Amino acid sequence: MPPAPAVTPVAGGRRARRQPRGPRTVEVDVVVVGAGQAGLSTAYHLHRTGLVPVGSPGWERARGTYVVLDDNPRAGGAWQHRWRSLSMADAHRVHDLPGMPLTIADPAEAAADAVPYYFAQYEEAFGLNVQRPVRVTRVERAPDGDEPRLLVTARHVDHPDEVVVWSTRGLVNASGTWGKPFWPAYPGRATFRGRQLHTRDFRTAADLADGHVVVVGGGTSAVQLLLQAAEVTTTTWVTRRPPVWQDEELTPELGRDVVARVDDRVRAGLVPQSVVSVTGLPLTPANRAGIEAGVLRARPVFARIVPDGVEWDRGDGLEQEGHDGGGIDGRPDGGWVDGPSFVAARTILWATGFRASLDHLAPLGLRAPGGGIVMDGTEVVVEPRVQMVGYGPSASTIGANRAGREAARNLRRTLRW
Repeated sequence: MPPAPAVTPVAGGRRARRQPRGPRTVEVDVVVVGAGQAGLSTAYHLHRTGLVPVGSPGWERARGTYVVLDDNPRAGGAWQHRWRSLSMADAHRVHDLPGMPLTIADPAEAAADAVPYYFAQYEEAFGLNVQRPVRVTRVERAPDGDEPRLLVTARHVDHPDEVVVWSTRGLVNASGTWGKPFWPAYPGRATFRGRQLHTRDFRTAADLADGHVVVVGGGTSAVQLLLQAAEVTTTTWVTRRPPVWQDEELTPELGRDVVARVDDRVRAGLVPQSVVSVTGLPLTPANRAGIEAGVLRARPVFARIVPDGVEWDRGDGLEQEGHDGGGIDGRPDGGWVDGPSFVAARTILWATGFRASLDHLAPLGLRAPGGGIVMDGTEVVVEPRVQMVGYGPSASTIGANRAGREAARNLRRTLRW
């Protein structure tokens, strides 16, 4: 967990409390959990407010300090784990981090290479000194002392015995979602004898060429993976809601409306919705070709999974609002199509999204009865010392940048440095 474990002085000339046994405790003013787009943006803005990153020359004597903890082996956030066939041209627009433009030399370059390279350059250019690979396992309130603090327990991923407890005045959580894939429960799932993969497990369509693939999910990732799988084998697409195709540009006005609708949910303490559930799917030339070829024609979700495939009850879902036989005819509503009551499958690919990785925050008791966390912008209402970026309305690259700036400003006001 270099350089922090080897460094014992802390901000303001204080010393880390050495104990004969147990983890080392180091005091800082702010801990940032995660070094994806939201975490790096936050670190940049914390630096601009005058805080000094741990490990910088003279940080031990600085009036205010911060540290960024990341559990990935290298820079790049979740982008480094994405499938190799996802090019920069196909990826959702990656917004520039503050202070350094992203230059795309080759749109065909894998996003899993281009974005991590950019993030690594960014960390080096601004001297952010990200600590990795370090996994935050627990955040709790410290016992009463001279000032209220939070204790952030972090373990080295490769050396779990190396533990540091960061005693901090404030926390910015930017842990993202990649570490928590969502696997929905359907009858018979455990009986399936074929292959079951989640989006995060996908590497290349060639791995799926040995039989029929059922893709479950209504988001952009489901569409991208379905089109790739269809190049090497037969496919079936199933969704919980009829797909809605958006044949207009995502204007700033529409973007603001989307953010406002997601923001309303988190202010009410509800679990955030996905952006696609609000905007619909983009009707790109590739997607339009997929619709016309019959690949991007969705069926309602099956009733059950059986050992060699999936089954529907006759008429499942087709009587529900939104079914129009699958034709688009220039309209945004694609609807559902009918099909056989049984489809044999070798692979079920669950493109069913992710949930926010927040287990480490459980000791703080932040969740509301609605299952989410009540937010006011990036600030957790019940615990203003905790800011959340890349969550809810800021779960996009441009939203993450804005949230990083807001989180830094909020903490500066709350903690008064």
